[in-house]
Amino acid sequence: MSKTNIYSMSFNIRTGFGYDVHQLQEGLDFWLGGIKIPHTHGALGHSDADVLIHVICDALLGAANLRDIGYHFSDKDPKYKGIDSKILLREVMVLLREKGYKVGNIDSTVCLQEPKVNPHIPGMKTCLAEVMGIPEDDISIKATTTEQLGFVGKKEGVAAFATVLIHKEKQQ
Repeated sequence: MSKTNIYSMSFNIRTGFGYDVHQLQEGLDFWLGGIKIPHTHGALGHSDADVLIHVICDALLGAANLRDIGYHFSDKDPKYKGIDSKILLREVMVLLREKGYKVGNIDSTVCLQEPKVNPHIPGMKTCLAEVMGIPEDDISIKATTTEQLGFVGKKEGVAAFATVLIHKEKQQ
């Protein structure tokens, strides 16, 4: 009987990076990490403008060499107007799985002066893990301000960054 061991396998490991910004506007819902956060301002965009999901999508697509979120879900296409970004993330996961990739981990940072993001991180992690079908422990979400500098510091917008590791196993 033959045993497969770690030494007889090789792994295709890839990393990806995502960056996005959205303008904040009074009276819009504020969606971040798949959850609605109470605030007077929300992000402006073609979809629900969930900047955290957008950077995760871009990082995953980039790691798998599948271009970017705009290529797959054009902001010129009316069918994506106002769409829940969780739907886009589910589609990205389908694309990754079709290429044989699994998510190793996600590390993300949200840059926002207000509202405070930290109290909402557990809910965002739960939501994203459910949407992606991965453990919450594989998702890191951090938050920072810009010490009142730039468009984020002036409360005009929100920015986010994400790095991801994806992998697939190859038998030798």
